[in-house]
Amino acid sequence: MSYYRRHIFFCLNARDDGRASCAHQGAEAGFEHCKVRIKQMGLSGKGEMRVNRAGCLDRCAGGPVAVVYPEGTWYTFVDTADIDEIIDSHLVGGQPVTRLLLSDDVGH
Repeated sequence: MSYYRRHIFFCLNARDDGRASCAHQGAEAGFEHCKVRIKQMGLSGKGEMRVNRAGCLDRCAGGPVAVVYPEGTWYTFVDTADIDEIIDSHLVGGQPVTRLLLSDDVGH
């Protein structure tokens, strides 16, 4: 069994060369919302959920992005409603949110 039931990483990388990056597309707000909501729900810590910052995950073209483990499910999101759907459906319920899945052909 894994230390956490599910672990979500939010790319918060900021590129300075003009290319798209998650930090310039609202990733920080998504991360903060997820972290606060998971804590409010009493789902943080060992055996439950972990919400982490990440550096570049090399999927910037689809940004902002987050990835959920242990499944390795990649998401893109627009607002906190999308984050709530990921939390409720996938992190808690185990069902990926199909409409927010990041396509495998989206890279950097």
